[in-house]
Amino acid sequence: MRRPRYIWLSCVLSVSLLLSACAPDELEREESGLIPLEEQTQTTPEPEPSQANLPWRFSLPYEVDKSMDPYTCPDGVQQVVASLMYEGLFRLDEQLEPENCLCERYTCNENFTSYTFNLRWDVAFSDGSYLTGADVRKSLNRARESARYRSRLSRITSITSTDMTVTIHLNAPNSGFPALLDVPICKTTNKSRAPYGTGPYRYNVDDYGPCLTPTANWWRGQPRPVERIALVDVGASLLYRFSSHDVQLMVTDFSSGASVGVTGDIRYADAATTDVHYLVCNTEAAWPMNITMFRRALMTGINRESLVSAFLSGHGEPAQFPVSPRSRLYPTDLELDYSVETVSEQLQSIWYEGSRTLKLLVNSDNSFKVSVARSIAENYRALGIPVQVRALPWEAFREAARNRDFDLCYCEARMTADWNLSALVSSWGNLNFSGWSDARMAGLLEQYVAASDRVEAMRQVCEHIKEQAPILPICFACNTVLMQANVIDNLTPTAQEPFYNLPECVIHLKVA
Repeated sequence: MRRPRYIWLSCVLSVSLLLSACAPDELEREESGLIPLEEQTQTTPEPEPSQANLPWRFSLPYEVDKSMDPYTCPDGVQQVVASLMYEGLFRLDEQLEPENCLCERYTCNENFTSYTFNLRWDVAFSDGSYLTGADVRKSLNRARESARYRSRLSRITSITSTDMTVTIHLNAPNSGFPALLDVPICKTTNKSRAPYGTGPYRYNVDDYGPCLTPTANWWRGQPRPVERIALVDVGASLLYRFSSHDVQLMVTDFSSGASVGVTGDIRYADAATTDVHYLVCNTEAAWPMNITMFRRALMTGINRESLVSAFLSGHGEPAQFPVSPRSRLYPTDLELDYSVETVSEQLQSIWYEGSRTLKLLVNSDNSFKVSVARSIAENYRALGIPVQVRALPWEAFREAARNRDFDLCYCEARMTADWNLSALVSSWGNLNFSGWSDARMAGLLEQYVAASDRVEAMRQVCEHIKEQAPILPICFACNTVLMQANVIDNLTPTAQEPFYNLPECVIHLKVA
C-alpha cells in the first residue's frame, strides 16, 4: 500500500518552484560493507515540538458568508470543514475503493440494477436523533438535484426506504455503484445554519466564535485529536491566513495553475484523486492523426514521469490509462516504457516524414497545462513530429474543442470512482471531443459496467484504448494537504477527507 508522503519544507512554495528541491538530502549510504542489523533498526526519538512554535488553538479556514450545506456549499475550504461533519453510506479509501460507512451491508440483484443497503443501527445525528432510511432517501434525493452530485447519480430511477434500509433502482447496470455513494447524509432544519450530520464534529458558535466541537454521540466512539477546532473566515486571503499561522492546514491542487506561495516550515501529504489529465486525439483529422499506429507513437512518446516530476514536483500520478494507478483496476502490466527507439520504429512503419505540423490545443487560463503542453510539443519535435501549441482562453478553447479545430487537445476530467469511462471513449460521451466511434469499445464498456470481475473487464477496456489510442492519458492530479510544521502528526488524507484517519491523527497545541 502506498503511504502518503510527508516532507519537511522551509522555503517559499509555488507552482513554478520544485518542492522536491526543498526536501532534505538523502543520507549517504555506507560503502564499507553491511551495516549490523542492530544499527539498522535503531532509531532516534523525534524531539517534542517546541512550545514556542505551537499555536494556542487548532484552526481551519472557512468562509463565513457561504453555506455549510454539503450539497450547495462551494468547493474548497467549506468542503474540508464539511468532511468532518458529514458521512456517506460509503467512503473512499486511499486506493479510491469504497468502504462501508453508514451502510453496514448491502445486496444487489444479478444484473446490478437494484441495490438494497442496510444501515448501521447505532448511528445518530449531531442533534441526537437516530439515522433512518427516510433520512438517507431524502438526502440522496436532494443530492440528485444538486450541481455537485447530479451527474454521478443520474442513473437512479427511484429510491425507497424502510426504517433501516434503502433501496435504489438504476436504469442501467453498474457493478461499481457503491463507489458513487460517498455522498454526505445530513438532516436539514430551517433553524440551523449547517445541517446536522453524523460525523465526528458538529458546527457550533461559542464565546470565541464559530467552531467545530465533538459530536457527543458519534457512532464510531473513537477519540478525536482536539476538543475544539476554530473556524477562521478567510475569504480571498487563504494564503495569507496560512502563512501567518492563523490557520494550520489548507488543501491545494498544484495542477490547477493557481499560484501557491506560502512561507515558513510546512509539511505536506498527498491524496490520490480521480482527476485525470490527458490529450484527446482528433481521429477524424487529416493524416497522420487518422492512423492508429501514429497515435500509438504519440502515446509512447510522452515521458509522463518526467512531466509529473518537473511540473508537479511529484504531486501527481503518471498514468497511461484513464484509471488511477492507485486503483486495483489499473492494469500495470499493460504499461509501456517511454522509448525513443520504439517511437522511431512506429513512425517508420507508416513511412512518416513529418510533413504536417500538428495543432495542440490548450486552455491558456491554466499555466500548468500550458507548460505541460509546451513540454510535450517540444519532446514530440525532438522525435521528429512537428507540433505547435495553440493556447486559447476558456471560451475560445471550448469553442475550438467543440468544432474539433485541433489535432491534439489538452483536457482534464474528474472521473467517478466507479471508473465508468463512457464519457471519455464512447461515441456518445460528452468528453469525446473528437467524435471517435468504435463498436468494439462500445461492447467492452457495456461488459465492464455489468461485470462481476471488474478488474478483468477494465483490463480489456484499457487494452483496447492502448491499441487504438483515441486519448493519451498523462497523469492523475493529487490533492496536497499543506500543514504547519510540528502541529499535525500521522495525518493520512484521501481525495474527499483530509482527516481520513482522524482517530490516529495527533495535533500539538501550546500548553498553558
